[in-house]
Amino acid sequence: MAEHPIQGLMTTAMESIKDMVDVNTIVGDAVQAPDGTVIIPISKVAFGFAAGGGEYNSKCMVNTPTDDEDSEGSEQSMGKFPFVGGSGAGVSINPMAFMVVGQGQIKLLPINMNSSLDKMLDMIPDLIEKANESIKKKIKVAKEIKTDEKCIKYGKEEE
Repeated sequence: MAEHPIQGLMTTAMESIKDMVDVNTIVGDAVQAPDGTVIIPISKVAFGFAAGGGEYNSKCMVNTPTDDEDSEGSEQSMGKFPFVGGSGAGVSINPMAFMVVGQGQIKLLPINMNSSLDKMLDMIPDLIEKANESIKKKIKVAKEIKTDEKCIKYGKEEE
């Protein structure tokens, strides 16, 4: 069976999309900063594809056979009508974030600056560290005050 014209349109469009979209489009090439930090861009890729076509009967043809002409050998009698079709594809690439690897850390920096939750999650380790330092200082000060109070108390009893 002969290949239908729409199959050729679809094959061409799909091969073009395959050439455009690969893993390097989503996760970009790494860039190394002078301090050794590696920055990797991450993108969102969306694509769409459409194809369509149709066959028209002989009444729509410009050179239609007249009643006087022999229509047995015409395209209509053989079941072959003219084909009209088209296809199209679109690709959208949007940067989403940058992955920063360096100084013993890996951070994902989103492009969207309205991500309050991401900012809060990034701040949690620093807040915990500051809280631990504050508690340790208070405990140390409390111990020093108790020690000073004991020294004063024992000093007064000896007199």
